[in-house]
Amino acid sequence: MNSQGPLSQKIFAVAKELIPGGVNSPVRAFRNVGGEPFFVRRAKGSRIEDIDGKHYIDYIGSWGPNILGHAPIAITNTIHEVAKDGISFGIPNLFEVEMAKTICEWVPSVEKVRMTSSGTEATMSAIRLARGFTKRDYIVKFNGCYHGHSDSLLVAAGSGALTHGEPDSAGVPKAFAEKTIVLSYNDPAALEALFAERGEEIAAIIVESYPANAGLVFPQPGYLDLLTTITKKHGALLIFDEVMTGFRLGRAGVQGLENLTPDLSCFGKVIGGGLPVGAFGGRAEVMDLLAPVGPVYQAGTLSGNPLAMAAGLAQLRELTARSGFARLEQLGAHFENGLRQLMLEKGVPHRINRVGSMFCLFFTEREIINVDDVMKQDLAFFKKFFWGCLDKGIYLAPSPYETGFISLAHTEADLDDTLTVFSEVLAGI
Repeated sequence: MNSQGPLSQKIFAVAKELIPGGVNSPVRAFRNVGGEPFFVRRAKGSRIEDIDGKHYIDYIGSWGPNILGHAPIAITNTIHEVAKDGISFGIPNLFEVEMAKTICEWVPSVEKVRMTSSGTEATMSAIRLARGFTKRDYIVKFNGCYHGHSDSLLVAAGSGALTHGEPDSAGVPKAFAEKTIVLSYNDPAALEALFAERGEEIAAIIVESYPANAGLVFPQPGYLDLLTTITKKHGALLIFDEVMTGFRLGRAGVQGLENLTPDLSCFGKVIGGGLPVGAFGGRAEVMDLLAPVGPVYQAGTLSGNPLAMAAGLAQLRELTARSGFARLEQLGAHFENGLRQLMLEKGVPHRINRVGSMFCLFFTEREIINVDDVMKQDLAFFKKFFWGCLDKGIYLAPSPYETGFISLAHTEADLDDTLTVFSEVLAGI
């Protein structure tokens, strides 16, 4: 199980001597599927080319940011022009103000916004701000929701529904983890029991509104409404992590689709046009607690970087000009319908979750409610499917716990070619 060409093999051997695991982010190491990764030479549109010259239709898109596809002219030209006037200043620039204005216009719950350089920074800062605003220490997260790798959020569930969390990584002090309570997603009874017992101690709930880091999981009817009402009742804040879903599923992300108003929201990916970026924003009275106005400290040398801001603005303008969200829904529906028909024809146990341009294929007949259901799919089958597709030029996420992405560069022909490969691979498993 290894599609590496000889040059990728050689470079990966060198990388492992210089970089822990040979990668700069763990999922790239292919540990969930076995084998070793390939190295990319270039990418354009819906396709990537590795350093051995093999081409793939890509359904990762840099894990979400590349909603227009790889290297779109609108963004590459913008980066080229903006870079002529400087790459980084550490001084306010016009692009960051325009980006802030755009986010506030597109997302009704956001009255003020602060830029960061990553989604991890955004969620970490939103948690600190919520604690500062409420003057409470405890936060609630959900098992299977990933919010970056800051200490307060690398926490796994404890031994019972109402216990404190346990560190999910070496190097995270137990005392930090004890300030985070972990619940099962889509379990209203556990949520209500927790707030009945300890609601006045909780600063915030943070949630991936559509969890997309354990496959793609949807809230049960009324669940997100419950998060809204229970936090208001107890004086806690509700933080939507829309780093992945924001500006991909519509102008206002999940909160726009569900007509909800969180207190704080976290963004990233699409608003950077492929460059490092993050942002968090919400009600002005909460945001005004941030330094230099208020006592909650947050800073970043490259926050509001002109290249990232300009690239993100170019991407958002292009999405608007091309009626991008409607087109992505059209492409997503085309792919989902073809995939459902194929799975039924092949008699493969499956679940397909799809919203807009985000999708996930689970090899199980179980209803997918939370991460426990995701973990019980046929992982051995997924590995065979992944390698079969990679061998035939289809690049899916090298993990059964990740979401796939369609871009505006994908065509119906790309999607149909992909389904043909899926059919060939399934026939051989």
